[in-house]
Amino acid sequence: MPISIETFFLDADAEGTLQARIQQMVAQGILAGRFSRGERLPSSRRMADHLGVSRITVTLAYTELVADDYLSSKGRSGYFVSENAPEPPAFPAQQASKSTVDWARAIAHKHAPAFVMERPADWASYKYPFIYGQTDPTLFDNANWRLCAMQALGKRDFNAMTSDYYDRDDPKLIEFIARQILPRRGILANPQEILVTMGAQNALWLTAQVLLNARRRATIEDPSYPALRTILTHSSCQLSAVAVDKDGLPPADIPDGTDVVFTTPSHQCPTAATMPLHRRKALLKKAEDDNFLIVEDDYEFEMSFLKAPSPSLKSLDQNGRVIYVGSFSKSLFPGLRLGYLVGPAPFIREARALRASVLRHPPGQMQRTVAYYLSLGHYDALVRRMSRAYKERRIVIDQAIIDHGLTVAGRGTFGGSSIWMQAAPHINTNDLAAQLRTKGVLIEPGAAFFSGDDPPQNFFRIAYSSIAASRIADGIRLIAEALKAMEARPKS
Repeated sequence: MPISIETFFLDADAEGTLQARIQQMVAQGILAGRFSRGERLPSSRRMADHLGVSRITVTLAYTELVADDYLSSKGRSGYFVSENAPEPPAFPAQQASKSTVDWARAIAHKHAPAFVMERPADWASYKYPFIYGQTDPTLFDNANWRLCAMQALGKRDFNAMTSDYYDRDDPKLIEFIARQILPRRGILANPQEILVTMGAQNALWLTAQVLLNARRRATIEDPSYPALRTILTHSSCQLSAVAVDKDGLPPADIPDGTDVVFTTPSHQCPTAATMPLHRRKALLKKAEDDNFLIVEDDYEFEMSFLKAPSPSLKSLDQNGRVIYVGSFSKSLFPGLRLGYLVGPAPFIREARALRASVLRHPPGQMQRTVAYYLSLGHYDALVRRMSRAYKERRIVIDQAIIDHGLTVAGRGTFGGSSIWMQAAPHINTNDLAAQLRTKGVLIEPGAAFFSGDDPPQNFFRIAYSSIAASRIADGIRLIAEALKAMEARPKS
């Protein structure tokens, strides 16, 4: 690996000849550990030009360093840090400087959530990863994704990749969303009503910032997506939470004075309840009667392998009151961070202006890559592949739950990739998760999904998007055994 020429500079206050100072400069870099054994130094000509000295001066300095075994010469390949060069000394760790800043006072807005959805960085190495929203590499189509990325990097798409289109998005991607993705949910929209975002969470943040302030009230489901609660808290709005039932959010329980309702009607997060058609119509009627807007997070609608999904709330909206949030991160891969907002043009215009002030726009190269992946049919093939795998895993996990007598609190009737579970009332699933982790099993404790200061501790979520079907039964057995052992302990 070559050492960057910018690393080298001569100390103007140093004493000695130029040759000696160059030798000292290189030797100090090796002794300090900045230059490692086997790394290549700049050529004598390039070093001389960089330092503003004669080439012979650099050559003589290099020659002396070779003689002292700091460097080795490999003919026309150049000079390298010698394999026999002195090791950097092992200095004791420096004591960290003591800050005099009172950060508790200096931080004006705290953004750290009260609850954190923790998962180990090496989750993929666990034998039974029942965690939500992660990719199974055996299902993803790396070859065609790479081809689409290369195509997006081509000369023909150079402008799409490099231009600063803060006032619009990739036209190919917008066209596919408008003509192919949205019609599957019964939604018709023109390009002025679509905004590409950095994932669904970014879409929810933009929406909250545009629609809410300290005088307005938002209503969310309880339990719900933890990050949404954090986003709304940061918006300074008044916040209400309505308990969901087996059919999702009950419209009659939405409090008076609500300005915006956030809901996941097709696949409630995290209970997986599906809101029936009559309730969707009742929610839309209440929105019209009480004059509030609805934000529909329609995540995972593609994973409908048990039966056809219910129509989106947006498709039933006749009065422009529903703002629709979609995402490719769950179906492609979470690190993609690409989603979209669909809503009336005045709202999209404000959301686009806010997006431009914060991050300009999602990277053009990524938008064009996704556009190719979608338009060439690779996305639909991936969804079919995932649906087949998820259906097999769902059958296995449902049977394992029955076999071991576990209690299901909620699961998707059309598909999805997770199941909401309930333990005995005195079980703390944070303790359960910690115990299972030592056995190679990962689950998600449920307390973080609930609003309030005293959330129930006996719920947990298990997902099957990143675990092989062959491992599910054993993993469920371990969960059941751990629960039985905890239930047998005396109640405190």
